[in-house]
Amino acid sequence: MHVPNRATRRAMRAGGFETKDAGGDVAELKKAVDLMMRGWEEFKSTNDERLKAIEKKGSADPLLDTKLANIEAKALKAGEEVSAKLQAAEAEKKQRDADTKELRDQVDALELKLKRPGAGSEDSKRELKAHHDAWARGVMVSIATGGGMPTNESQKKAFERVQAEAKALGISNDTTGGYLAPAEYVREIIKGVTEISPVRQLVRVRSTINKSILVPKRTGQFAAVWVADQGTRSETDGLRYGMLEIPTHEMYALVDISHQNLEDSAFDLEAEIRSETDEQFALAEGTAVVSGNAVGKPEGWMTNASVAETVSGTAATIADVDGQANGLLTLKHAIKTAYTRNASWALNRTTLGSVRKLKDADKGYIWMPGIALGKPNTIDGDPYVEVPDMPSEGANTYPIAYGDFMRAYTLVDRINMVALRDPYTQATSGNIRFLMYRRIGGQVMLAEAIRKLKCST
Repeated sequence: MHVPNRATRRAMRAGGFETKDAGGDVAELKKAVDLMMRGWEEFKSTNDERLKAIEKKGSADPLLDTKLANIEAKALKAGEEVSAKLQAAEAEKKQRDADTKELRDQVDALELKLKRPGAGSEDSKRELKAHHDAWARGVMVSIATGGGMPTNESQKKAFERVQAEAKALGISNDTTGGYLAPAEYVREIIKGVTEISPVRQLVRVRSTINKSILVPKRTGQFAAVWVADQGTRSETDGLRYGMLEIPTHEMYALVDISHQNLEDSAFDLEAEIRSETDEQFALAEGTAVVSGNAVGKPEGWMTNASVAETVSGTAATIADVDGQANGLLTLKHAIKTAYTRNASWALNRTTLGSVRKLKDADKGYIWMPGIALGKPNTIDGDPYVEVPDMPSEGANTYPIAYGDFMRAYTLVDRINMVALRDPYTQATSGNIRFLMYRRIGGQVMLAEAIRKLKCST
């Protein structure tokens, strides 16, 4: 059976609780206390009745046991409500006492200033008027004579006092006036630009509700054979099929934020975290699609061993020794014609700067601006996409890829971003944990559809 604790009983005896609304909270609290006390009295009488039954019959009456349990439950609930209300009232009282003390301290400080010697005396008023008059005369003299400080001693002292007061009430120090000139708080977070890879516009994107997707692939072909009239026809063996599996992989972000920061921040921190996570997930995705090692992440098109390469230029640049783009053109024409119909270049912005300087054998630039409306800029007639995750020029690097990326690579979406709000794991530390995750997969499906350019070693 729950009974009022010592603090609750002491507060009830002393009336040691306060509320903002005497006609509301107090009445409600008294009602809860009366209910709890009535429950206590009812419990005692019922329990006495139960004990008498045990003495008389040698066993308890089930009906009395049930009644006693119900009474106890109601009284326990009432006691908990009383305790909660008293605790809330006590906390409210402490806050009001703190606010009152702060105001009292401010008033005391003002009174101290007002009680300083001569603050309101007639002598002080006369002295102040004399200083003002001297200051005004000094200003008039200064204007009449074309500027400069007054020469009269009293006027000079008046000017010096004005200057001292101006310094004392400057904004350079908070306590001497800075608090009166607050800065404007701009509700905007300054962020540097995060370069998000546009790989999704290059490759094929599929969705799945399973852990992976299986894609049939032709692995062998038969050859057509010429035959003479009534000649023997043997089987043209060689047609074979296999299966490619693209598994999905998980990426995550975990952030702990104090609950006070969430409550008091001028920004919607939960929305800010989601936005940042979206950005970082896209960044990680772009990196994996280009150079992922397929270990717990997607396979990159630049790391697939079956993607062929063309060596061009020197260790420092993709350009030939004479500054021409022969290596780049060789790469382009090493791709099968069928793949060039939807082909594009993939390179980063730094490499693009080098490509724009390259010329063909006729000394014409291979980079051309899109003159017609809606037409993109091109490299030797083919569009290009700036992919920030592509490497820059350098010895033994692969700064450029070319081909039909839509047929060459498949990206699989299993789960878009999921955000979990966990208020329990870090509760003892006053933090709320946010866990965001996403599942995607990616793999080269047709390596012959693309080709990469390698800088000479």
